[in-house]
This record gives sequence, C-alpha cells and structure tokens, in this order.
Amino acid sequence: MAYHPFRHLGLKFLAISLATLLWLTVGGEHIAERAMRVPLEFRNKPTELEIVGEQPTSVDVRLVGSSGLLSRLDPGEIVAVLDLSTARPGSRLFNLRPNEVRVPYGVKVEQVLPGTVPLELETAGSRRVPVVPAVEGDPAPGFVLGRVTADPATVEVAGPQSRLKQLADATTESLSVDGRRESFSEKVTIGVGDSSVRLVQAQDATVTVEILPAPEEREIAGVPIRWRNLGTGMSAVIRPSLTRVTARGSRAALAGLRGDAIDAFVDLAGLSAGRYNLQVQVDPSQHFGVTALAPAVVDVTIK
Repeated sequence: MAYHPFRHLGLKFLAISLATLLWLTVGGEHIAERAMRVPLEFRNKPTELEIVGEQPTSVDVRLVGSSGLLSRLDPGEIVAVLDLSTARPGSRLFNLRPNEVRVPYGVKVEQVLPGTVPLELETAGSRRVPVVPAVEGDPAPGFVLGRVTADPATVEVAGPQSRLKQLADATTESLSVDGRRESFSEKVTIGVGDSSVRLVQAQDATVTVEILPAPEEREIAGVPIRWRNLGTGMSAVIRPSLTRVTARGSRAALAGLRGDAIDAFVDLAGLSAGRYNLQVQVDPSQHFGVTALAPAVVDVTIK
C-alpha cells in the first residue's frame, strides 16, 4: 500500500503539538531537592518478639525531582518501611536504605536520616493479672466506701517479658462515688498503665461498689475486767475492776450492746505472786470494734 504523508494531517499536527507542549512543560521545570519528615512502618516483625520502649515513628528523607512534582507532594504519599524479618532479641541496629522508602513515580530518594534505626527487642509473653477498679470521690455524709469488686476479676495481658514481670495489675476507667448513698454497679473499660503491655482481648468489666452507712461510736461504762490464765492455787485482785469501752460499729450492732457482752480481761499467764500494771485487752467481735478503753492499764495483785 502506498504511503501518503498528508493523510490524517490534522491528527498528526495535534500529536506533534501535544508532544511539543509536554516537552516544554517538563523541560521548563528545574530539578530540585526537598526535605520531608515521613512515617516509618515496621514490617515482618517475628510474632515471638516485642519492641521495648519508645520506637521511632518517623524519619527525615531528602527527595530529588522536578520542582513542580515536589511542591505537590503530601507526606502521606511517602512511607519508609523497615523490614524486621531478621530481628532477634537484644539491642539491635537496622539499616534504612533509600530503596526502602516508597515514593511516587518521578521522585528519587537521595538520603534517609537516620540511616540506622536502633531498636530494643525482647521475647514476648503473657500472664493473668488482677483487675483493680479505679474509684474517685467521697460518698454522701454519713456513708462510707465498702468493697469494690470487678467481674472479671483477672485479665490476660501480653507484652515484653521484663514489662510483664513489673506489671502488678490492670485498671479500669475511673468511677465516681461522689454523693452516693447506695451501692451500685457499672460497666467500664479495662486498661493497663504500661503502654508496652496490652490486653490479649479488649474487654469491659462490671464494677460493683458498696456504699455503706458510716460506723458510729458508743461509750459503754461498767464493763467488768476479768483475768485469764491465773496460776493454780493463786488469787488476783484487779484495781479498778471496771473499764469504759468505746465501741465502733453499725447503729444496729451498737443499739443493744451491753457491758456484760464485752469480754475485757488481763492475761496473767506465766506471772508469779506480785504486783503488776497490765494492759486491758478485749476479745475481737464480728459486730463491733473497740477504739478506746478507760482505763487501758490496771493494777493487778497476785497472791
């Protein structure tokens, strides 16, 4: 078929014009350099290893390209990728080369700063720790904070072995008891204070907070003081023979409390004949506590 140089002349002219315009546009731009801070990603980290401490999140790069292209660059378009497939436990140094930085077409990475990234790597592990709810504020006047429990009571956490050994417990979002008069339950998020340690599974806890009536105090006079463990064939005289007891407990427990229900005594075990100043003791009770005795020391004569 014969060649006709003037066939489709309009299309040929348009193609030459576009090529000329493109050449002028590109040829008219200067080659420039630009420094940028870009994000750093870690790839292929062995699952049995954990990075300890603060890890770098960005690096600086020097880029070369046309001035127009560099001026339109967004830092999100460029990412430095550090390959950790050869990592092992200990203090390690990893080279970050220009060809490990992803850039758009037409842009060249001239330099990466720093070119070496230090990382501390440890063997990973996991363990269960108790959940300790965080509570703030004070109940209403006349009420006190009782038991605070969490369900679940423990959670499994994972992280570097050294940090796991130091972690005593997990915590929760803070619960306010300000002005509370009744016990309550609330669902809150569980977390850990050490950023190097994480929950194996993100979960919530139901925290139950007891709000109890504040204990009251009552003075009970005329409580008899008895002796215990007196030697065989001996006698004892206690002066004074009565004491005043200040008891602390709930209003219901103190309401019917009488002196003869309190076991106040002095212990004479191992004492021979003579005169002694002895401490008055009171048997513990599940219903009330003793905050003061008057007198707390008595004169005892053993014959």
